[in-house]
Amino acid sequence: MNRTLLAFVMTLAGTAALAAGQVEVSFKPVDELSDVGRGLDRERNVKALADHFKSLAAQLPDGQRLTVEVLDVDMAGELRPMRRSDELRVMKGGADWPKLELKWSLTAGGQTLKAGQDRLADMAYLNHSLRGGDTRPVAYEARLIDRWFEASVLGAKADPR
Repeated sequence: MNRTLLAFVMTLAGTAALAAGQVEVSFKPVDELSDVGRGLDRERNVKALADHFKSLAAQLPDGQRLTVEVLDVDMAGELRPMRRSDELRVMKGGADWPKLELKWSLTAGGQTLKAGQDRLADMAYLNHSLRGGDTRPVAYEARLIDRWFEASVLGAKADPR
């Protein structure tokens, strides 16, 4: 690839990275959340959820800001104690579905474009496979967030699966 073409491609990539919105996410104190794990898992899961919200900024038009306050998290599955002090998250597909409660607003140029307080849940979370075999500890919650983002923030029709 010649240098001029390479410079052009790098400029386009830099412009695309800058031409995105912003996402700010905050959580209620983690000890007030229904179930986000315990110990080190709790911190890891909160960070993973925050990172997932922030990754959605690339889908927002330049100049738009999504502010999300996570009011509650109840992760998919139930924690079961193990003999050696570790815990295992068991998913049965019963009343252990992922649930999130969010307060959010989408703004641009100092004006609120959309806002809401939503309770998200996926009662059939085990009936549909995860994209690309996602193995993250927050995979079901991330899928729930993606569907909410497409339907409520972007305004697209949500995938029924």
